[in-house]
Amino acid sequence: MIALEHVTLAAMEHAAAQAGIILPIEQTEAWGKYQAKVPGRHPWGAFLIRRDNELIAVISLIDYETHGYHYLRSLHGPAWKTKPSQDEEREVVDALAKAVHAKDHKVAFLRVDTWFEDGYYRVLSTVPYDQTVIVDLTGGDDQILARMKKRGRRDVRKALRESRAVCRDETTEALTDFKDYYDAMVETAQRDGFTPAPMSDYTDMLKALGPDHCRLFAARIDGRVVAWAIVTINHDHAVYYYACSRTEIQKDLVPDQLLYFFCCALGQYGCTQIDLMGIGSDFAPSLRSLNTFKTKFSEDVEPVAPARDVPIRRGFYAALTALQHMRRLLNR
Repeated sequence: MIALEHVTLAAMEHAAAQAGIILPIEQTEAWGKYQAKVPGRHPWGAFLIRRDNELIAVISLIDYETHGYHYLRSLHGPAWKTKPSQDEEREVVDALAKAVHAKDHKVAFLRVDTWFEDGYYRVLSTVPYDQTVIVDLTGGDDQILARMKKRGRRDVRKALRESRAVCRDETTEALTDFKDYYDAMVETAQRDGFTPAPMSDYTDMLKALGPDHCRLFAARIDGRVVAWAIVTINHDHAVYYYACSRTEIQKDLVPDQLLYFFCCALGQYGCTQIDLMGIGSDFAPSLRSLNTFKTKFSEDVEPVAPARDVPIRRGFYAALTALQHMRRLLNR
């Protein structure tokens, strides 16, 4: 029988460590404190999930308030001790929905990551993914390079030979003045057709998580920032969170040089792997443009549980779905 215990983020993190559950950064107390600084969000709490008194999973939930309603988001949650069966996952998610509704009637739906699709809904917003690339950071710089695909090794070696860029960990500099880094992000957004987040999103993340959990690596040519990446860290796992690069350096393979540089640096910091955070697939075709770059750094593509919606106030969620459908028709 599934039993849930509502606890603080700190208590959840401690229990997960005792049970040997490896938490993604988004399931930690540090992430909750960071989210508390984002307007419209606050940590809602966490659950220990047990079957017959044995801890099988944990989950941290963030309350998102948007357009006058509330939903709870759990990035990369639940965090399982072992991958669940479809029936076990269904039982846990049903118990979560019931427990949340009993505790907080204003929550319209849950957005959690599930391995199985039946009984859930594609998310109303954002672009979830079901595959990612994990780069092994063990064994030192030469081994990191050797484990890449042939084209990855070729491009990194070419960049190291020919690029004029100098790569560094610039976490401290970015916390002092983010303007030059943001200019590069704005240029990237204009080129690739998206709207950049406000500068404060990046600086707040760096400040709130701190250098133990979040670092910025940059590449400069003649002192000018031409590419950078923000990487999160929890224990020995890292995630490639944000990145940008100026158009002028695309053919010089500076992004490849920078990625190799921070992979080596993270390995020296004690990280054993980095998640390149999602690629395209049949589930997420709009992300296929990422595949050519990301997949050359590892021979393996890993499955992950994508985000899905779990309605709690079903009538209200149906209305949201209908409204979204109407907007898409109008946009067409």
